[in-house]
Amino acid sequence: MHVPDGFIDAPVSVATGVVAAGAVAVSLRGARRELDERTAPLAGLVAAFIFAVQMLNFPVAAGTSGHLLGGALAAILVGPYTGVLCVSVVLLMQGVLFADGGLTALGVNITDMALVTTVVAYAIFRTIVKLAPHRRRTVTVASFVAALVSVPAAAVAFTAIYALGGTADVAIGKVFAAMVGVHVLIGIGEAAITALTVGAVVAVRPDLVYGARGVTGRPLEIRSSPLAPAAPGQVARADGPVADAARAPQPDDARVPEPDGAAVPAAAPKRSARRVWWAGLAAALLCAGVVSFYASASPDGLEKVAHDKGIDKKAEDHAAKDSPLADYGVKDISDARLSGGLAGVIGVGATLAVGSGVFIVVRRRRAAAESERG
Repeated sequence: MHVPDGFIDAPVSVATGVVAAGAVAVSLRGARRELDERTAPLAGLVAAFIFAVQMLNFPVAAGTSGHLLGGALAAILVGPYTGVLCVSVVLLMQGVLFADGGLTALGVNITDMALVTTVVAYAIFRTIVKLAPHRRRTVTVASFVAALVSVPAAAVAFTAIYALGGTADVAIGKVFAAMVGVHVLIGIGEAAITALTVGAVVAVRPDLVYGARGVTGRPLEIRSSPLAPAAPGQVARADGPVADAARAPQPDDARVPEPDGAAVPAAAPKRSARRVWWAGLAAALLCAGVVSFYASASPDGLEKVAHDKGIDKKAEDHAAKDSPLADYGVKDISDARLSGGLAGVIGVGATLAVGSGVFIVVRRRRAAAESERG
């Protein structure tokens, strides 16, 4: 759904640029509350993974393909504010390095693909996990539904933007019907990818999934004699047992023995996210460097609708069309498989570097602010 230059007129492009800049500024502040020393590097990896999977166009109808947008996936894995930043980094790298998505339309793309998808998806996700039973399966199901709805929501948002500033005289009703229709189908693929990815991470490290916090764990509860005084930082319950005031979520298998031999949940030390990071990087490189060669060559939903309805009548050449990585290939390398695979690997590395740099800086600013207050 990358909007190219020329689809939207200058005033609306500027207005969406202002909206996008405001969203990024708010997200930079909000991400400080979402990121910690473990999740900051993972957020950069999420951006790189989204970049890689977006290269995997999948067929959805005759002559049409779709690809991951990534807003739902990013919001659930690392938080909504950080999710907006993840997708924004991806869109920036795609526009500057690969001539994918217009530079003058960058505000449109960030507003549509980063802001709308993330906000809609996370709102739906949180609603489901609040109403449904607190189980790991709930997180996966909620991820599927949130991602499914977020894609047609982005299609509706694009139609609204086009109604305000479209450069071609096309009936908005036809644009709306075509965009929503094809993107409902694309949403099914988005939902499957998102649910599989979130489910895989939740299965091995639920503590690293932002959206699973408070859903997959158990509260810490230490039983003791009804006559025993409460220790500092603990509160005595009316029925006698002493419960930890923080009631932190714990793994199901964490236990400590009581004097009477019973077992209760115990606090577990923080585990390193290094294995998850390396596994995620390997998956991103595999998708971008190898699997992308087998992706569908059909135009994506927006490209198909634009061609069929005449939206692309005033499309302009991309400002970065002469980039050595334009169209996801390395210039002067004739072998298509090698060229595309190498471009994908370079894209993953560049997105990982930029994204990790942004999130580590955000995390350090939070740490600096906390030290000043402390």
